[in-house]
Amino acid sequence: MPSALFTPLRLRGLELANRIVISPMCQYSATDGSADDWHLIHLGHLALGGAALLCVEATAVEAAGRITPGCLGLYSDANEASLERVVRTVRARSPIKLAVQLGHAGRKASSEVPWRGGRLIPADRGGWRPVAPSALPHLPGEAAPEALDREGIERIRAAFAASASRAARLGFDALELHAAHGYLLHEFLSPVANRRDDAYGGALENRMRLPLEVFDAVRAAWPSDRPLGMRVSATDWVTGGWDLEQCVVFARELARRGCDWIDCSSGGVSPLQEIPLGPGYQVPFSRRIRAETGVRTIAVGLITEPQQAEAIVANGEADMVALGRAMLYDPRWAWHAAAALGATAHAPEQYWRCPPRAAGRVFGDTPIGMR
Repeated sequence: MPSALFTPLRLRGLELANRIVISPMCQYSATDGSADDWHLIHLGHLALGGAALLCVEATAVEAAGRITPGCLGLYSDANEASLERVVRTVRARSPIKLAVQLGHAGRKASSEVPWRGGRLIPADRGGWRPVAPSALPHLPGEAAPEALDREGIERIRAAFAASASRAARLGFDALELHAAHGYLLHEFLSPVANRRDDAYGGALENRMRLPLEVFDAVRAAWPSDRPLGMRVSATDWVTGGWDLEQCVVFARELARRGCDWIDCSSGGVSPLQEIPLGPGYQVPFSRRIRAETGVRTIAVGLITEPQQAEAIVANGEADMVALGRAMLYDPRWAWHAAAALGATAHAPEQYWRCPPRAAGRVFGDTPIGMR
């Protein structure tokens, strides 16, 4: 039987060659939000490995929305120009489709990079005061963020739409909004971080309001033939927090608005989270959201083996699988999956001679001899 993982998929006007997605992975290597040679090398080599869709890391819609001072942004002409070079170079060398993930770090902004501890950087050491739904710090001992007023909410909603317009000009094939991992849109959804008593807090309908308004604003700014998805944390893994039941309601609202996929992750809003890690531990979220809403889903989280990914798609637990750390460790993961599953993957002509004989016809291109 043909491999389910290597079956094409159409999303609006976008045709994907297979169901393998390279997850957005923060690199903390930008300067004032602008990409540099690291992004060109990092994204360039990932683009050669045969996956169908490559999603650029979480990209801030305003400077204060960066997780760290080194995070990528798409809020200025300089940011846009720097990404144009990366997109142009990747397109010249690879047929992979390109997406970008737009987000705002909320109260987790102004942080050190992970290898320096990831703690909040105070303003007197080069940081800035983060914003959030409520003046509640992410970690004990940190300074409280500024609670957004209506003007601030309107500014951020407009910033998402403006960054989406920049992404459209750059020619990205797809767009993902980041409403997971304890960042701003997730903070509005979660009772752990949102203690507001106005139209953006309290009842589920109110906590969903800003993420849905952002989706609507971005959908209006984003070309109608290009797909738009959203990454969610399906649960906070905290008693009394955001959970799968609420997430299904949210996903139904997104589906009603024309959301093209839900990228099903979890956690990140509280240090009290208790996550039962294991292979495919988040796949049940993808399966249930897909079954109860009809929207396409992406499964993520400790998906490392080709047969594991194949089963997820073949069994209808998700429409796509996204790999992050596994792709960093093995940027040619899709080639190796194709060999294991008897399928074919794209490779540049310069690499056609590389598969071992035991791998069979991994590349669907005409093989060449050696002189």
